[in-house]
Amino acid sequence: MKIISIYIFKEIKLEKHFAWLVLVVIQSIFSANYAMAAGDDYLVGPGDMVKISVFDYPDLAIETRVSSSGRITFPLLGEVAIGGKSPAEAEIVIANELKQQGYIREPHVNLVVNQFVSQQASVLGYVIKPGNYILEKPISILELLALAGGVSPDGDDKALLTRNESGKSKSIEIDLYELFHGDLKKDVRIKPGDIVYVTKSQVFYIYGEVQKPGMYKLQRTMNIAQAISAGGGLTPKGTDSSVEIKRKQAQDKFLTETAELGDFVHPDDVVYVRESWF
Repeated sequence: MKIISIYIFKEIKLEKHFAWLVLVVIQSIFSANYAMAAGDDYLVGPGDMVKISVFDYPDLAIETRVSSSGRITFPLLGEVAIGGKSPAEAEIVIANELKQQGYIREPHVNLVVNQFVSQQASVLGYVIKPGNYILEKPISILELLALAGGVSPDGDDKALLTRNESGKSKSIEIDLYELFHGDLKKDVRIKPGDIVYVTKSQVFYIYGEVQKPGMYKLQRTMNIAQAISAGGGLTPKGTDSSVEIKRKQAQDKFLTETAELGDFVHPDDVVYVRESWF
């Protein structure tokens, strides 16, 4: 069983680190066991290297690469189409050909994929290691993100999964926040050709009488009190009883309004903490 190394998100609280780690380990164990049980879910495709042997016929043992048309050249048989078939199905195809052409009465064929090339998925956007990943076994979006090193500090808690179904592109929004907090219904099974894009996190701005004014990552359900805390807290002159928000409206216009500590912060809000008059 492979152990998947992961990068824990840098800007998530310690308990979330632990929850994420436990979730990935559980998912890795579950998926590895599923792969051993389902074993033949992988479909052989162009570029894959396969090793084939026939019991009691060592001269028929070969190691070859699947052609772009999904075919291999096998001793006695010539070209055999195995592309799009599982290893078990490919074994049956070769065995049937050997039997039907009268070469072996009851052939026992074994096919192993040595190099997985044809089945790939891509992880793009705000992850530690974006790129293409070979699907050597059934895998979920959680495991795929783990292979990509996890979401980067600038990454959002949402991802967009794009896949081709019946010749049409389909997009699925994945709520990573709920997934990382144990909602395994969100852990979509990855298919060859899938593209997972992790979007950039939303931000807000805080200025005025706070210790560390600037731009900050907007956490889900963050309120004004939490925004002030993210900005390092109030300065000795600051007051949390007079906070203004400039909120972006249509056509890039801003609406300025007074905010209470329990009010939610929205993406691109500009929070301004005033100086106390007393």
